[in-house]
Amino acid sequence: MDGRGRAMDNVFTERLWRTVKYEEVYLKNYDTVPMARENLSRYFGFYNDERPHQTLGYQTPARVYATA
Repeated sequence: MDGRGRAMDNVFTERLWRTVKYEEVYLKNYDTVPMARENLSRYFGFYNDERPHQTLGYQTPARVYATA
């Protein structure tokens, strides 16, 4: 399933999921799937709209997308 260079193709996705796991999933104990979905939805809103990213010049992804 993995081809040559596949890891580099997925580096951004892998970093995103690592961040989600360490900043959200590992810190909470979800009792139900709907509860997990709700919390993850809230986290992605925070990630995109409020959390500054170093690689984006300490801007949020939403701001960078809106100005592009």
